[in-house]
Amino acid sequence: MTHDIQIIGGGLAGSEAAWQLAEAGFRVKLSEMRGSGEMTPAHHTDGLAELVCSNSFRSDDATSNAVGLLHAEMRALGSLIMREGDIHKVPAGSALAVDRDGFSAGVTAAITAHPNITVVRERVDALPDDGLAIVATGPLTAAGLASSIGAATGADALAFFDAIAPIVHFDSIDMETAWFQSRWNKGEGKDYINCAMDKDQYAAFHAGLISGEKTDFKEWEKDTPYFEGCMPIEVMAERGFDTLRFGPMKPVGLDDPRTGRWPHAVVQLRQDNAQGTLWNIVGFQTKLKHAEQVNLFRTIPGLEKAEFARLGGLHRNTFIRSPELLDPTLRLKNKPNIRFAGQITGCEGYIESAAIGLLAGRFAAAELGGRSLVPPPVETAFGALLHHITGAAVAETYQPMNVNFGLMPPIPGRTKKADRKKMYTDRAREAFGAWIAA
Repeated sequence: MTHDIQIIGGGLAGSEAAWQLAEAGFRVKLSEMRGSGEMTPAHHTDGLAELVCSNSFRSDDATSNAVGLLHAEMRALGSLIMREGDIHKVPAGSALAVDRDGFSAGVTAAITAHPNITVVRERVDALPDDGLAIVATGPLTAAGLASSIGAATGADALAFFDAIAPIVHFDSIDMETAWFQSRWNKGEGKDYINCAMDKDQYAAFHAGLISGEKTDFKEWEKDTPYFEGCMPIEVMAERGFDTLRFGPMKPVGLDDPRTGRWPHAVVQLRQDNAQGTLWNIVGFQTKLKHAEQVNLFRTIPGLEKAEFARLGGLHRNTFIRSPELLDPTLRLKNKPNIRFAGQITGCEGYIESAAIGLLAGRFAAAELGGRSLVPPPVETAFGALLHHITGAAVAETYQPMNVNFGLMPPIPGRTKKADRKKMYTDRAREAFGAWIAA
C-alpha cells in the first residue's frame, strides 16, 4: 500500500509508534532489518519487539515508583507494548515481567494483522530525503544507517556497553538448596528462586569474578563507558568487595529456610517464560567469556548442575546527542521530516524505549492530521522522560537515563521519602489527566 509514514526499526519503540499511528488511521510502512537475512549482535529471532536482555518491565507500582507510573500512563494511551506485557505476564513480585517469546509473538501478531501496517523485511541504509519517517533502530543501528545519521546530524554518536544476563533451565536447579521467596514476601511470595551464600562462598565468588577471563575489546571500543543501570557484574565487583551485597546480591528481606536468617549474600533468579522452565539470573549481566561463566556460576549453591539456555554477553550501544539535535516533538532539527524514538535517543529500558516510541507516533499522527500536540507536562512520567531527552540534559555529558522522580520538578518543602513518592505520583496523575483532556 502507499504509506503516510515510514518507521525504521521493529523493536519496542518502532512497534509502539507503528501501532499508535495505525490506530489513528494512518498507513504505516514498518521496515525491519531482521528477517531479511540480516541480524544484530544481540538479537536471536526476527520477532518484533524481541527482548534481548532481561524479561522485566520493572516495578508496576504506580503510586510510589516512577516506572510504574509510566506503565499507568502508557496503558491510558492504549499502548500495545503494555497490552501484550499484561497478557504475557509471569510472576515477579511487584514487578511486571513477561514471557519473552509469548510477548514478542503477541506484538508481532498484532502488528502484522493491522490493516494499516505493512511490515517490510529490509535493511535501510540511509535516512529518507522526503516524507515523514521515524527512526527507531535502537542502540544497534546498522553501519550504513548509522553513517547516514552521522552525516545528517554533523555530530558523532555517543556510545556505551550494555550486557546480557544468563538464563538457566529450571529443572537443572537444585531446589533442595535453593528456595522460592520474594524479597519481604511481596507479590505471590514465590516469584524468585534464591541461592544463599555464606561469607566464604561469597569471597570465593567475588574473587572468581575479578580473575575470570573477560571478553576482549576491539580498539574502537576501549574508551566506551558502561551504562550504570546495566553494569556487568564483574565491573561492580571491581568497585569494592561488598558492592554486590548492596546491589544484585543483596540479602535483605530474604530468610534462608535452613537458618531462619538473612544470608551473607544471595543470588536471585526470576521466571523468564510462562511455563516456568527458564529463569534468568537477576542482575548478572556479564562480559565474562562463556566457559568462565559456566564454571563460576556453577559454584553458586543450588546451581552446581545448572544448564544454561543462554549465557551472558556484551554489546556496544549507540545513541545520539538528543538534547542538541531533537526538538520537543522528537524531530531532527535540521531535517524535520525525521523523528527519532527509543533507545537511540538515549533513553534506557524497555518501557522508556516504548514510551518514547508511543510519543513519536502520536506527535507524527498529529502532524499528519494537520494539528499540533503539546508535549506532556514535565510533572508526568512521559513529560519528565521526554524533557530529559530533548532539552533538560547537557548535550556534551548526555548519558542514557531510566525514568525516575529526579527528572521531575522537585516537590517543595520537606517531606518523608515515602510520602514524597506518593506526592510525585499524585501530582503526575493530575497533570496527565489535564493533558489528555485538553
